[in-house]
Amino acid sequence: MSYSYDDQNIFAKILRGEIPNTTVLETEHTLAFRDIHPQAPVHVLVIPKGPYVCFDHFALEASDAEIVDYVRAVGEVCRMEGLEADGWRLIANAGTNGVQEVPHLHVHILAGRVLGRMLAKG
Repeated sequence: MSYSYDDQNIFAKILRGEIPNTTVLETEHTLAFRDIHPQAPVHVLVIPKGPYVCFDHFALEASDAEIVDYVRAVGEVCRMEGLEADGWRLIANAGTNGVQEVPHLHVHILAGRVLGRMLAKG
């Protein structure tokens, strides 16, 4: 599978410092920041600093160091936000059918209220 990364996407611009963000956590390979249109009381986006389009692209081509850093950053954000006890949701959208709006891998960490079922039948 071939992936074409668009370096003009909004997350690439955030990583270059062209667009401000409210940083929650920054590591060597990862940036976590608050979503500007939160869908829950806690809504944090976690992105790798590398040019990866979606999760499968990242899993196939990222270095071991990038993968470990990214996964641990997700866990650290959950710890920092105090999410372990109450529960939370992790969402990664990919491609057109997955309704991915920004072509840069990102996961949404959502928490702070009952989130309901993820998908409705139909």
